[in-house]
Order: sequence, then C-alpha cells, then structure tokens
Amino acid sequence: MSIKAPTDISVIQTIDVIPHIMEMLADLTGLRFICVARVTKQEWTMCSVLDRIEFNLNPGDKLDIQTTFCNSVRISQQPVIIEHASEDDEFKHSPIPEMYGFESYFSYPIYDVDGNFFGTICGLDPQPATLKIGRITNQISSFAALISRQIKMNEVFEDTKAALFDEQSAAKLREQYIAILGHDIRTPLSSLKMGIDFLSDITQDDTAKNVLTRMDNSASRMSRLISDVMDFTHGKMGSEIPLNMQHVDNLNSVLLHAVSELTLLHKECNIHCNINLEGKVHCDPERISQVLSNLLINAIVHGDDSRPIQVNGNIVENSLVIRVSNHGDAISADAMSRLFQPFWRQQNHRDTGGLGLGLFIASQISSAHNGTLTVESDASKTEFSLKIPI
Repeated sequence: MSIKAPTDISVIQTIDVIPHIMEMLADLTGLRFICVARVTKQEWTMCSVLDRIEFNLNPGDKLDIQTTFCNSVRISQQPVIIEHASEDDEFKHSPIPEMYGFESYFSYPIYDVDGNFFGTICGLDPQPATLKIGRITNQISSFAALISRQIKMNEVFEDTKAALFDEQSAAKLREQYIAILGHDIRTPLSSLKMGIDFLSDITQDDTAKNVLTRMDNSASRMSRLISDVMDFTHGKMGSEIPLNMQHVDNLNSVLLHAVSELTLLHKECNIHCNINLEGKVHCDPERISQVLSNLLINAIVHGDDSRPIQVNGNIVENSLVIRVSNHGDAISADAMSRLFQPFWRQQNHRDTGGLGLGLFIASQISSAHNGTLTVESDASKTEFSLKIPI
C-alpha cells in the first residue's frame, strides 16, 4: 500500500540531513535544482527541494508521472543520468527535457523502511554538466543510500515512539483503574470490618470467636494490600506518597506498638527492640510506623529464625534514625540492585502473601520525608537504615 502524500512529505522533511545533502549535491554537480520526490505508479510528488533557478515547484506539488524520467527509475530501479539532453542519442528525441527546459539531469532511486521503492533524488539544470564520472556518480549514489537509511531510521523511530505512547497510555490507564478500584473496595471492606468488630463484642461462643478472629485477620490483610496498591499507584503516577506531616511527641510509643503487633503475630521470632525517641519529631507518624513494619516483616521473612532480629530507633544529629538488622545469608549483588523495585521478591524465602511492595513503599515514604533508606549486607548481618531530618 502506498503512503499518502502528506505522510511522504513529513517523512522526508523530518530528516534534517536532507537539505544539507541537496546543498552538497548542487555544489558537487553544478546543478541548480535538486529535489527528493515520492514516486508511485500514479503520480510524482515533491517532498523537499533546493531551487536556485526558480523552477517553481514546492513540497506537495505533483507532476504527471508519465512526464518524468523518475517513472523509468521506478520501473528499472536504475539511475538516469543525462549530461547534455539535446545532444544525447538516447534522450534528444524525448519531449521531457524540452517540456521542463533542462539539459543536464540525474535521478537516483531511494527506498523505504521495508526496502521498497520510495521515490527519487533528482537534479536538473538548463545548462549541460559533466556528471558521468566516478567521483560524482559514486557521491550521488552514496547520498541516495543515506537518504534511504534515514527514511528507515525515521520510520523505526516513529513506530517506536507510537508504541511507547500506547504503552504509557495503557500503563496510566491501569494505574488509574487500580486507584479507583482500591478506593471502591475500601468502602465495603470498612463495613465488613465494622460488622466483625460488632459481632466480636457480643459473641460468647468460642468457636464463633475463633472464626471472627480469622475473618478479622483476613480483613486486616486485605486492607494492608489495598493500602500497598494505593501507595504504589501514587508513586508510579508521578506523585509522592501523601503524608500527614505533624509535630508528634509520641512517636516512640507508635513505633513500639508496631513492633509489638508483629512480635505477637510472629512468636517464633526473637525480636530485640531498643527504641528511644525523646522530644518532638516532625513527620507522618503512621507512615514512619509503616516503614518500620515493612522493614521488620522483611527481616522476619528473610532472616535466620534461630538468631535475633534487632530494632533500634534514635535521634542522631537532628535526624531520626531507625535500623532493622537480621542474621542470615548475605544479599547478592543482583538482588541488592533490585531490592527497592516494586513487585520483586527474593527467591527461596517464605511467602508472606504480600505483593512484593514493602521495600518499594518504604523507600517512597523515605523520599517523601526527604530522607534516605539504605541497606548493608554481608555474611554477619543485613541492616536496613532509615534516616530522615526532624
């Protein structure tokens, strides 16, 4: 299928090197009219032109294909070169040179992205010119090949750009869908949680209480998963994770509560906690607690069960510093480079039922606080450190 003329023109005119090529060909050959044309069975269309003789053809103008030598080039895929048309045995009886008023002329084929004939690069002048020498024909041929390669590169670039735009649009749509879905799920989940809490308060039967406890745990896990997805969506859509910044003087108790909750859920783990935060801290306390929980869960999942996990929290040189360390295998260099990527998990470790977003969200919360989240790992221990200015 042939390309429509407006597209033909834009393909050529977006190739910045073509005007320079035409200038060099004019200087090389002495011909004062150089152009690139799209040539099909039906028509000849001007795409780009250098006109020093006021030939008065502009991009978009068309010629009857039968009145051009470019049609012969299209059919034969071979160049046409004329030095002195009125004295050339092959062309002196042709009406074309007289029709357009030229004596010297060349036309070389150029090709599209698929290697199909696209059109020609042509030159002409009312005066005769010496063209049939190796230095000149080789240069014209090289420029024609260069334009063909540029057309191919342009087409590939445009296809890649279009594919990238489609992928970005699809990704944005997915992220918006996730955000809307997370918001809509939260409302019925809140109602479910309230119902569980109400029934837990009035139920005396032990079996029913056990069932309600399991339901409550499942609802809490669903809530955490939704929160993780929402936080991930905020990060990927270019906006920071939302914070409720405030001056708090109870951050110590908030963090101790977070550690206590996980300690009760994972009684098989030995968690040593040393959090000592005095005075007011400017932060989002719930988000800082979320970072600590995510780091501690990571240590529980990946650490050596037989050795303790250490949690430390202090104020050091006007910065809040939280460290979580565990013993176990050192993190590999490959894993280290991907730790804070979303939806990534290390292999050969217990499945927490999460989405692989914990460390990613922790890093996003750190960045939103203008802080840093780093990790060091060797054979002796692995330690994550959160540091934010207070």
